[in-house]
Amino acid sequence: IKVGDESLAPLQIAFGRILCGALVLLGLCALRGVRLPSWRVTGHLAVVAFFMNALPFSLFAYGETHVSAVLAGIWNATTALFALPFAVLLVPGERAGAERVAGLLIGFVGVLVVLGVWTGATGSSLEGNLMCLGAGCSYGIGIPYTRRFLSGRSDPALALAAGQLLWASLEMACLTPFATPSPAHLPARVVASVVVLGVLGTGIAFVLNHSIVRAAGAPAAAMVTYVIPVFSTIAGVVFLHEALTWYEPAGGLVIFLGAAISQGRVPIARRAGGRAAVLASKRAAALGRGVRT
Repeated sequence: IKVGDESLAPLQIAFGRILCGALVLLGLCALRGVRLPSWRVTGHLAVVAFFMNALPFSLFAYGETHVSAVLAGIWNATTALFALPFAVLLVPGERAGAERVAGLLIGFVGVLVVLGVWTGATGSSLEGNLMCLGAGCSYGIGIPYTRRFLSGRSDPALALAAGQLLWASLEMACLTPFATPSPAHLPARVVASVVVLGVLGTGIAFVLNHSIVRAAGAPAAAMVTYVIPVFSTIAGVVFLHEALTWYEPAGGLVIFLGAAISQGRVPIARRAGGRAAVLASKRAAALGRGVRT
């Protein structure tokens, strides 16, 4: 995305990667004889395409005109925080317990740390950070929506991803040509970045996303965004020579911790909950013996 921003408008990057991903998946569907989902889920595919592709891809591309690729990767990890409350709203059986609420609060403290609120962050940097944060929120809506309305269908993950990217391409095609000028010059590295981003980071990635959401649920699918900051930090520092302040990765770690606690993935929290359950059971047993006596 950062390389694409060198010569393309943000909407063009989003449209380019979506279109490349859609063409690859439609080609795979044709080769494997996989049919696209029926018209009955057209509305749901359009909604998922907006929240999982058109909106977040555009926001990240706009955001990275103001902030580093490192920061954009860290903001991607907030997806796990946003996915939880929306999963409670959209997915039957999801509940918001005290542990989840505590984890969300810790995670948003991490958001404030990444922003470096004590530095008085304002202007374009703040704008870019908020755009990237908005992209994470958009993913947090799209993943539970996918779980609620698409994952229960019998359609293969390839068909769902292809239909989703086809709709996202149509959505972006309605806006991009009219809102952005044609690029004056397209270096090979920019074209290569968008194509690779489209084929791997969009096409193949969303086939995997549908498979994970179906198999493990929305919160687990959102957890994969924890991997992104690791690679974005390494790539940003090593290949793009981006600067890194101490509070950016520190805030990222707080975000990870909060999301892990909210999803019950911190061993300490599980053991504490287990000990509390055991103590409660012992107290109930002792009370029962007292009543019988």
